[in-house]
Amino acid sequence: MEKMKEIREQSDLDLNKQIDTLKEELFNLRFQQATGVLENPARIKEIRKTIARIKTVLTERESGRA
Repeated sequence: MEKMKEIREQSDLDLNKQIDTLKEELFNLRFQQATGVLENPARIKEIRKTIARIKTVLTERESGRA
């Protein structure tokens, strides 16, 4: 998985910033979906999976430190 490799190479701070950005984008997409102007509904699923991947890496790092 190329995506996971890219995520693992980033620092915790960068990953947390990326989560914040993705959550904001997800909120905007959900708003568009509710108003009926969403052009790419698959993007919501993609963002949710990316957030989950990032959180998985962060959790792995936390358990590795303990």
